[in-house]
Amino acid sequence: MQIKILERKGNLLRFYASGIDTQIANGIRRVMMAEVPTMAIDDVIIVENTSPLRDEMIAHRLGLVPLKTDLESYVPRELCDCHSDLGCSKCSATLTLEAEAPDGVRSVYSKELKSSDPEVVPVSGDIPILKLAKGQRVRLEAYARLGTGREHAKWQPVAVSAYKYAVVIKVDPEKCDLCKNCLKACPKGVLGMEDKRVIVVDYEKCDMCKLCIDACPKDSINVEEEKNAFIFNVESTGALPPERIVEKALDILLEKTKDLEEQASKLRETERG
Repeated sequence: MQIKILERKGNLLRFYASGIDTQIANGIRRVMMAEVPTMAIDDVIIVENTSPLRDEMIAHRLGLVPLKTDLESYVPRELCDCHSDLGCSKCSATLTLEAEAPDGVRSVYSKELKSSDPEVVPVSGDIPILKLAKGQRVRLEAYARLGTGREHAKWQPVAVSAYKYAVVIKVDPEKCDLCKNCLKACPKGVLGMEDKRVIVVDYEKCDMCKLCIDACPKDSINVEEEKNAFIFNVESTGALPPERIVEKALDILLEKTKDLEEQASKLRETERG
């Protein structure tokens, strides 16, 4: 498998991957969505709440606040030797919230959550949690732990995890009469003109709609899939850098493959014995 980075900007990563088939590409996509762990609030103790929102609604909103994650510092709670319902410093981080509105209506934002671990904090401080009217107050303790998207969507590390086929576009200069119909038909600006000939400006923008082929009266354009090559689009929620998500997904997929090989080997030995 060969990987080439096409774009890295903010939480967005686009890369070209070759040497894999559709099943592997889809496996990588699914593992990124469902099995790469992140931190999210899972338990909330409401100490005081005089806001209009019920306790369970506040807890639900807190769970959906993306948290920055340090995978090396925490273990899954089910693997921790503390055996505590709320976890310990090895498997969970504690966040507290204490807010009131002494003078009038105000919004409470994620930046007001105080974490026991400076590495586990909301991805953005501007996420609204609730509103308080004059005299209202909320106090709570929240416990974040590692989990996966397979358990709940709040643990998904990606907002976007998708891929498309890489393409091969060929223009036959002997057939092309420079009518420019293909340029007008392409909605993505994939094609252009240079030295009185049609050229491919950007292969990566092509989504294989094949409108250029339909518009060409001379059949001088051919668009087809590149064999065993894909373009991935990964957008992180901010909990993990997108390249870390891809790296972790590949590690998990490799571990699953090794486990399958071991199970198959044991099964063969059982059949022989």
